Amino acid sequence: MPLDAELGKKMLQLITSRYDDRHWRKKIEKTLSLPQSGVSDPTQQQIFMYLKIELKAYKSRRADPDSWIIGGYATKEVIDRAKFQPHLVGPEVKKDDVAFLGADPGDEVTEGWWDEMLVQWFDVPEEEQPVEGEETSVESEAAAVEEKSSKA
Repeated sequence: MPLDAELGKKMLQLITSRYDDRHWRKKIEKTLSLPQSGVSDPTQQQIFMYLKIELKAYKSRRADPDSWIIGGYATKEVIDRAKFQPHLVGPEVKKDDVAFLGADPGDEVTEGWWDEMLVQWFDVPEEEQPVEGEETSVESEAAAVEEKSSKA
């Protein structure tokens, strides 16, 4: 199940506020490498994709792998651009939608929280399995059709 709006907001705050902390850089890079389908709110998904694309830098067009610009002036510029020109993030994004960027999410956002967020990102709700001995309606209909055709 993708991140709800509250978790998505904290994740975006983490990316945009702790980028200068060396301890969080690898975790931010890991988060940016995740698919956007892990964020359920469409506006937050647009913000995530904006950050993901804008913080991508290509060292070389030859052999060097692409990498992230995490930390320093370039990261701050990308975040400030999103805050002051929200139309760059998406056509329907308003200033209120990006106002929280750069604000620290608080002390509750720790490594443990980050690990739980990753689990939630990829958590897929399990489909309900029928209890053993019970038939689903499709199975019972199929059995009834077979019964009728064998009698005819």
